[in-house]
Amino acid sequence: MAANRKNLDLVQIAPNADPPVCRILDYGKYRYDMMKKQKEARKNQRIINVKEVRLSPNIEEHDLNVKAKMARKFLKDGDKVKVQVRFRGREMGHTDLGLVVLNDFFEILKDDGVIEKAAKLEGRNMNMFLAPKTE
Repeated sequence: MAANRKNLDLVQIAPNADPPVCRILDYGKYRYDMMKKQKEARKNQRIINVKEVRLSPNIEEHDLNVKAKMARKFLKDGDKVKVQVRFRGREMGHTDLGLVVLNDFFEILKDDGVIEKAAKLEGRNMNMFLAPKTE
């Protein structure tokens, strides 16, 4: 066999192909190269976290700016931000106020982030997702 004469291994590359594809190579070196590629790929990948900022529909302007400052920090770090307005009791009748709060919040952060998922009412919460601005 040709692989034995060259002191190499016969490696099946594509077993599902018709006919199966094989290659003569040094299997130890092949595995080492594959592990090295996987390690390099893991090193270069970025883990994106989702941070959450909770607001209320009757939040004051200063409190909104403080929350926006935290969200800006999260966006600058490369994390996504979930902005949530929680409605309690009679506030459910005024979901339009929550939409206004979310729009004001985004206006403060429009230089640092983009809306990934627009504001949507889900149960008693209205959620909006912001992603860092890519340039």
